Amino acid sequence: MTRFRCCLAVCIAGIILVPAKAQQPEMPKPGPEHAKFKDLVGTWEATMDIGGMKSTGTMTWKMEMGGFYLMSEFKGEFSGMKFEGRGIDTYDTMKKKYVAVWCDNMAPGIMMMEGNFDSAGNKLTMIGEGPGSDGKPAKYKSVSERKDKDTMTFTMNSVGADGKDQMQFTITYKRKK
Repeated sequence: MTRFRCCLAVCIAGIILVPAKAQQPEMPKPGPEHAKFKDLVGTWEATMDIGGMKSTGTMTWKMEMGGFYLMSEFKGEFSGMKFEGRGIDTYDTMKKKYVAVWCDNMAPGIMMMEGNFDSAGNKLTMIGEGPGSDGKPAKYKSVSERKDKDTMTFTMNSVGADGKDQMQFTITYKRKK
């Protein structure tokens, strides 16, 4: 009788679980918007220019979490101090915008930005907010422009109360070979 109950329990579980699994929705897949990030995957040499002062570093980009997220890791030096930062970029299908989050060891807060590519798909302009030099929230505008498959520039501007951009820094990335 015990054997019969075990077989019956297995059969009932199979009847219940198989249709439940078959009814599960298909997992989402990255779209063409996410694919725009794939060209960045790898290690890049970075040259940063902040008001005429130069520094160097390395940026490593990886696609993770099923191809939805571009994860970045920057390591370098600025004015003799170690500089490191991390970022996450993705395409938000609900907002229909690219979104980015950035944090580093020189700012006590997180920068969050959103924007879109130009019609050619080579220039990503983003607007957002992050910690200002005075510790208060500040508005920023960034532009990432792919010059060719192995070269990209990134500019960061602060946006004043008058709406005018003020250059903060520029980074030129060259793919490490």
